[in-house]
Amino acid sequence: MNGPPADSYLVKGGIPLSGTLRPSGSKNAALPILAATLLTDSDVTLSNLPDIRDVRKMLDLLSSLGVTVSGSMGEGMVLNASSIDPDSIDISACREIRASILLAGPLTARAGRVVLPPPGGDVIGRRRLDTHFLALEQMGASISMEDRMLRFRSSGLKGSRIFLDEPSVTATENALMAAVLAEGETEIYNAACEPNVQDLARMLKSMGADISGSGTNRMFVRGTGELLGGCRHRVAPDHIEIGSFIGLAACCGSVVSIPDVPGDIIRPIMNGFSKLGVTTGYSDGTLTVDGSLELSVRPDRGGAIPTVYDAPWPGFSPDLTSTAVVLATQARGISLIFEKMFESRLFFVDKLVAMGAGIIQCDPHRVVVSGPSRLRGTDVSSPDIRAGMALLTAALCAEGTSIIRNVHQIERGYEDLVARLIGLGADITAGSR
Repeated sequence: MNGPPADSYLVKGGIPLSGTLRPSGSKNAALPILAATLLTDSDVTLSNLPDIRDVRKMLDLLSSLGVTVSGSMGEGMVLNASSIDPDSIDISACREIRASILLAGPLTARAGRVVLPPPGGDVIGRRRLDTHFLALEQMGASISMEDRMLRFRSSGLKGSRIFLDEPSVTATENALMAAVLAEGETEIYNAACEPNVQDLARMLKSMGADISGSGTNRMFVRGTGELLGGCRHRVAPDHIEIGSFIGLAACCGSVVSIPDVPGDIIRPIMNGFSKLGVTTGYSDGTLTVDGSLELSVRPDRGGAIPTVYDAPWPGFSPDLTSTAVVLATQARGISLIFEKMFESRLFFVDKLVAMGAGIIQCDPHRVVVSGPSRLRGTDVSSPDIRAGMALLTAALCAEGTSIIRNVHQIERGYEDLVARLIGLGADITAGSR
């Protein structure tokens, strides 16, 4: 084999890793934060933006609207939306990224209109948009589907008592961005509490928005109907990337330090991983994982098989269930992984079975895993960001060589991943597209 095919990784597994993995800025915070730059006609300077495909695509969308963009991702990018045209949006780019729906709230609030196609993104089951529509309609927007396009219109949004029929993260973010430009007070009940929602709220407050209740399921916004001011904001570290790195270190027998970890994200992540025997240390903002310790499933009281299940924050994140499955294959004992929120997220487990994992898929939402399994290198394709990262983790701890294809999916969510893993001692080569 001369090298990896295009859009693929060639991975030689079974090598213990060690060193430091610094998390990038949060993808899921950066995308709504970029959309929020439409809420002001002043400069917004953003630092710690992750240099990943989804962020670059969102910057392209903003540029198509007339937003001027200068600077660099990590050190500071300056955006100015003083002159925008909602009719000039790049429709084809919208179809490639699910986060394009985050433009609905700010553009409906500021410009009174926007036309968007149904958004693209990962195929992990049905991802309904109804909650977005209900939130904006309760503030006075009208929404229709014409010629397979979503048309949002408003002659001026008004504050309202909004009840979200599910604690959708992106619907909460859309409602929050619309509410800061609406006239009067808005209550968002059953709001999402995720760290990325909290980071968006911090940015909006630094722009002059009057917001309270961030991090709870009831948020209050006092809008003035006027544009916000500019600000400087550093995007928070990516808690999903941190969780992925914890799982990778534990699976690969690695001793890894992860700096710049917010203390309030550790318990929700470890709520799932600790059931699979993962232990971590934390001091002065640095989290350490000693993967040299044997992983052993922690039974429930009475010796019952434990269940790792996802839930809205501060529950265990659904974006980490794929990694949890791989972890379970390396832990001694039997565990049940229950993905409650997305019906197609666990369909990648057949690829782990082909690598030698002891997994029984009960239904679209549940798998029973018996470990530890000696995984073997194989040829697999990444179906989405998180399953792709899980398959890469499996390849790194497997015996032999693996080819992982369709890795542009992984790179939508993880910045400079190959170089960072090589820095830990991994034997991984990327094929160019």
